[in-house]
Amino acid sequence: MNTSFQNERRIVMTLDAGGTNLKFSAMRGGELLVGPISTPSEADDLDRCLGNIFGGFESLKRALPEPPVAISFAFPGPTDYPLGIIGDLLNMPGFRGGVPLGPMLEDRFGIPAFINNDGDLFVYGEAIAGFLPYVNRLLEEAGSPRRYHNLFGITIGTGLGGGIVRNGELFIGDNSGAGEAWLLRNKLDASKSGWARPRATAPPPWKLSAASAKWPATPWLRP
Repeated sequence: MNTSFQNERRIVMTLDAGGTNLKFSAMRGGELLVGPISTPSEADDLDRCLGNIFGGFESLKRALPEPPVAISFAFPGPTDYPLGIIGDLLNMPGFRGGVPLGPMLEDRFGIPAFINNDGDLFVYGEAIAGFLPYVNRLLEEAGSPRRYHNLFGITIGTGLGGGIVRNGELFIGDNSGAGEAWLLRNKLDASKSGWARPRATAPPPWKLSAASAKWPATPWLRP
């Protein structure tokens, strides 16, 4: 493992969010401190899903030996990851219309919240501290001069995701969707291509709910 991870002593709370389950953990460097703790997503109901997310992080925080410094977690796309806004997800329909989950978590816990695609984070982790360093170490031990620097991977769950890493850098493209394998065209049956799926009818620019009514209509939403 990269020595910078081994020497890291700060605690980060994490979440792997999917259409079926929410899996919470806490990490310190390369060490798993707590978890994984799993709870149903209830992804078709925004209020219940947000309640499960907030409650899961609250339970995780209470189990930690010291306060965490950040929240870093994986969420399906399409999502505006830099701004922390969850988009119109096929497998989590309760979020359709745009929900600023990142800013909501920062407000709730008072620490930075970082969100990225689940497939991207899986591949990035394997590229910097998992499969790719392992393969290169085997090559070095065998006396081979060859080293690999690029990695593509997919995740299979309720949805199908993917990620691309080139020379240690996560390739996200212009809209954080560069590695989304489910959007690849199906040459044999266009109706099964991700790009050919019918788009959901556009909802209002913001939908209020009991869990998010305090948030204004447009500050984090891009046109």
